Amino acid sequence: MNDESVNQSAQPADEAAARSDVQWQQILSSEEFRVLRQSGTERPFTGEYWDTTTEGVYSCRACGSELFASTTKFDAGCGWPSFFAPLAEDRVRYISDESMGMKRVEVRCANCDSHMGHVFEGEGFQTPTDLRYCMNSLSLTLRPAQG
Repeated sequence: MNDESVNQSAQPADEAAARSDVQWQQILSSEEFRVLRQSGTERPFTGEYWDTTTEGVYSCRACGSELFASTTKFDAGCGWPSFFAPLAEDRVRYISDESMGMKRVEVRCANCDSHMGHVFEGEGFQTPTDLRYCMNSLSLTLRPAQG
């Protein structure tokens, strides 16, 4: 991973959104680029955060925008980090995704338009929202809480 891909603070939306694919390829590793900019998916049970219980805030790996709190993370048994809600609805945007022969809802960073994963509803998890934000570890950076 390139040092620049793990931003300490969010890049302004206009700056992050204006980057070309060539600029993103200079900032992100090839795997990060595949997931974040080409809507790829990492293999289950392989990502850095799928089973992490560290308290903190999860940010977009591409631009640093804070997206999810560890207090909303839960073990869905799916092999990817799962959350029941974003920090705020304006932190993410949703896109209808009918690839792979099914209807899904893609989740993107509202700041830089990077692919985070998908959100699923009505799976029966005992969470306050009945939603599962199934995110790629490669799309996130965890900033541990100060303790």
